[in-house]
Amino acid sequence: MDAVHSDSVDPDRTEPVLLTRPSGGVPPVVEQPRSLRLAAAAIAAGSGPIAIDTERASGYRYSQRAYLLQLRRNGTGTMLIDPVALSGELGPLVTALDETEWILHAASQDLPCLAELGMYPKKLFDTELAARLAGYERVSLGALAERLLSYRLEKGHGAADWSRRPLPRNLLAYAALDVELLVELRAALWEELDRQGKLDWALQEFEAVRTAPPPAPRPEPWRRTSGIHRLRDPRQLARVRALWQARDEVARRRDLAPGRVLPDKAIIQAAQQNPRTREELVALPVFGGKQQRRRASQWFEALEEARALPEDRLPEVSPAHDGPPATNRWSERDPAAAARLAAVREVLNGIAEANTVPVENLLLPEVVRRLCWQPPALVEETEVVRFLRESGARQWQIGLTASGITAALREAA
Repeated sequence: MDAVHSDSVDPDRTEPVLLTRPSGGVPPVVEQPRSLRLAAAAIAAGSGPIAIDTERASGYRYSQRAYLLQLRRNGTGTMLIDPVALSGELGPLVTALDETEWILHAASQDLPCLAELGMYPKKLFDTELAARLAGYERVSLGALAERLLSYRLEKGHGAADWSRRPLPRNLLAYAALDVELLVELRAALWEELDRQGKLDWALQEFEAVRTAPPPAPRPEPWRRTSGIHRLRDPRQLARVRALWQARDEVARRRDLAPGRVLPDKAIIQAAQQNPRTREELVALPVFGGKQQRRRASQWFEALEEARALPEDRLPEVSPAHDGPPATNRWSERDPAAAARLAAVREVLNGIAEANTVPVENLLLPEVVRRLCWQPPALVEETEVVRFLRESGARQWQIGLTASGITAALREAA
């Protein structure tokens, strides 16, 4: 028999209970404007914070749009909403959520696609981030539900194609379970953070996530092609860039994940082999498939354009970038900076261990690298505090680290 849960967790239960279906059953998917208005009214009539999750189709589609919204609130139950069927017109829902606290797990993954739908939280609680600050090693939703609430979530559909319609019932059940326990999980984590004296830290972190601007686009995204590290010749890199850009155009136009249009390994192989004719191209693995043969002329044209590039337009093997170089080169390029980095890392590791916080949550590694590569001219705590604040560090992070960092920089000097 499928297990369900009550609103209160039994503190005496030791064995986790497997949840295979939502406690109220799988709700119908909201697909019509009238149904959306009714759902929004029910959500507005509920109480307390509201659990929210989204399902995307990252491995199948080019876009990162939300193909399903899951919401749950005390007094309301779970709602499943299809933003695609509603053409993204979610006005009643946006109004119903105004001024409520949102609970998300790994909020930075969901907030961008929610923003595309005009949905912005006024207040946020991130259960994954809360668990990190509380010192838990395993912070997945399933691990936290099992540890804190003694429930085991049935998983296994996270990589499904959520763009397919209609969505099968097993996927809808899986989606509903993603918000089934978030309200209770938030309560447990709030209590634990308060017990550890870290609640204010968490609230500062949540606000930073909520107000973070969208990430800047990568200047050369084609350089993230898997396997490109094996190529050290500018002409080979030009072929990768040309094929990547041609693939990206097709993927964007057809709203397909780029890897489904042409795998990275095929791009790398073509860049290495440098086929001189269309026949040589389709003789390569992958390019000889039925789908790739139809696009062979397009891929070959991209390779020809790369071959025709003059030398001064070829990409650099090691492009210039802002910020310090890779830390594994510091000892030869700037031994003093390497000494500063080692000293500061040792201090931060000690602070992180003493406070049971991951060191990367104590202070972003990129901030540490920039500080140690080019520290303030005058190594005073006030200058370190200014650097950290201008780098986006929160007050709790500055309070914990500024004094120790200043001492480490002085000692290394």
